[in-house]
Amino acid sequence: MLPPDDEELVAAFLRDKDFLLFSPSAYNSAGLGATQLYNRTLVYNHKRHGVFKLGNRQFDFRMKPRFPKKLSPEFLFVDALNNLRDLAEDPAALLERAQGRAASFDRQRLLRATDSYGSMATKKRVAAWLHA
Repeated sequence: MLPPDDEELVAAFLRDKDFLLFSPSAYNSAGLGATQLYNRTLVYNHKRHGVFKLGNRQFDFRMKPRFPKKLSPEFLFVDALNNLRDLAEDPAALLERAQGRAASFDRQRLLRATDSYGSMATKKRVAAWLHA
């Protein structure tokens, strides 16, 4: 027998299907030059907060007021900026690469993602980069 997949485990734990499950390694696909691989799984949800062990894996549950149904490059870009302090990357170098990368996104989609999911600091940074 195979163990249940992560989505099934989390859905059973939360008794809800409204969550976003991903690894911080996904930030690497946002084009920020991030190279670290992470051995944890983030779960954005509306019910639980904290680190829980389900099966043989640890999940970092974070309560968020809003999150998308599916990952997008714009969301990952904004979320990486939101979580800059938690990443195992040089924050200054990551910000420099992010500033150069911001203009390559679809402007409206990036602004929408920033407005919906960005912290105040992220909103100010992205607005300054796009209007510079």
